[in-house]
Amino acid sequence: QVQLVESGGGLVQPGGSLRLSCAASGSRFGIAAMGWYRQAPGKERELVATFTRLGVTNYADSVKGRFTISKDNFKTTVYLQMNSLKPEDTAVYYCYFKEFTTNIQSWGQGTQVTVSS
Repeated sequence: QVQLVESGGGLVQPGGSLRLSCAASGSRFGIAAMGWYRQAPGKERELVATFTRLGVTNYADSVKGRFTISKDNFKTTVYLQMNSLKPEDTAVYYCYFKEFTTNIQSWGQGTQVTVSS
């Protein structure tokens, strides 16, 4: 079973930056896709940024140009660098992992990001 451990959330002022990390372990077949979703109070969970096994990245329009997703190839760790943060970025951010071959999806426990002055 895939385990996802997230870190890096917190409180930041508007215009500030945060970096989220998610370390994956326990996968037999590796990554089909991996990335980040978020859920704000009273709203549905939405895609933030993901990448596929072939290196294709996908960003929500609301974060393009501000957020960057990257991966450590040796440790199966994914990062989300978030710059120019806005109050509307406030949400619980969830790491997402889809396993190659099985297509089984796993979620992290979530990390809170709060953007407020």
